[in-house]
Amino acid sequence: QVQLVETGGGLVQAGGSLRLSCTASGSIFILNEMAWYRQAPDRQREMVALITAGGRTNYLDSVKGRFTISRDNAKKTMNLQMNSLKPDDTAVYYCNAITSLGRYWGQGTQVTVSS
Repeated sequence: QVQLVETGGGLVQAGGSLRLSCTASGSIFILNEMAWYRQAPDRQREMVALITAGGRTNYLDSVKGRFTISRDNAKKTMNLQMNSLKPDDTAVYYCNAITSLGRYWGQGTQVTVSS
C-alpha cells in the first residue's frame, strides 16, 4: 500500500504563487509516473502536469509557462510550483502516482485564487 500526502494549498491573490508538495510513503515500491490533477466545482478532473521517472514533463496548455513540476526520486517527493496564479486555477489539487504496486491518489489540497 502507498500513501500520498499533499501539502501547500491555500488562499492567494491573483498573480501570486503557491508551491504544492506530494510525499509518497508506505510499502516498498517503485515510483513511476507522477502527476498533479485538479478538480473545480462542477467540472471534470483534469491533469495539470505530469513527470516521468526520467524527468520528462507534460503540462495542461493553460498552465504552460506558469507552473513547473519537479520530483526527487530519492525522497519520493513531487512538487508543483505555481506562479502567476489566476482565479481559474481555483480547484482541489490531487497528487497521483503510478507505482509498482498500482495507481494511487492523495486526499487533495484546496487552492483558491481570489481576483
